[in-house]
Amino acid sequence: MKTRFILISTSHAGNVGAAARAMKTMGFDDLVLVRPRWANVLRREETIQRASGALDVLKNARIVETLDEALDGMTHLCATAMTPRDFGPPTLVPRVHFANLLSKQELAAQAERGASTDLASKPEGIAFLFGSERFGMQNEDVYRCNVALSIPTDPNFGSLNLGAAVQLIAYDWREALGGFAVEPATGERKLADAAEVAGMLGHWEEALAAIGFLDPASPKKLMPRLNQLFNRAQLSTEEIHILRGVAKAMLSKAAKP
Repeated sequence: MKTRFILISTSHAGNVGAAARAMKTMGFDDLVLVRPRWANVLRREETIQRASGALDVLKNARIVETLDEALDGMTHLCATAMTPRDFGPPTLVPRVHFANLLSKQELAAQAERGASTDLASKPEGIAFLFGSERFGMQNEDVYRCNVALSIPTDPNFGSLNLGAAVQLIAYDWREALGGFAVEPATGERKLADAAEVAGMLGHWEEALAAIGFLDPASPKKLMPRLNQLFNRAQLSTEEIHILRGVAKAMLSKAAKP
């Protein structure tokens, strides 16, 4: 499904750059501006700075005069409107609407494979419409949409910066589509084996006795309890080396007169 972000009558160049950045982080690149305040907004310094490297999105962006031009090829239109209207499309939470939309899409795909013939066809393109920073979306633009998306915010303060609104919608839509895998920042931990844990415990038993914390003649259950503690910790080989270093330091300290 094609995805397009449409900014209508944007007045701040920086918000165009912020929107481009938000889109790129979620893997989207189709940006259309309808009658922006600045004719050269895509080349303005503030736009480029706020884009923070999403220059390919700016390069591919289009500026048009009418919303009809921006909607070319789009079949499912999503307004972003916080202010309730007297009538018009239903107002829904983005995640709820996206889940429902993609569920219908899957049913439509099944219908295409012959499972049924009475299901609505899937949308070919989805467009997210954002109004101007000062006035939001015009009623006539909201009325032509299939749904009005309302980002759940604090009822006492629902004002969102345009770039932030684009980021939230882009994130929810990307998650609905399957999201991106998170790459681990560190390598996989190599857990210590039983022999390494036992060797470390023996080292600690010796050190604890040397500093007078453990009475070898009456050890009671100290070492089994420590064994259980370290088992719960799921120690890595590197952590075993650290604990052995601590035991070595205790022995060295105890040996000094």
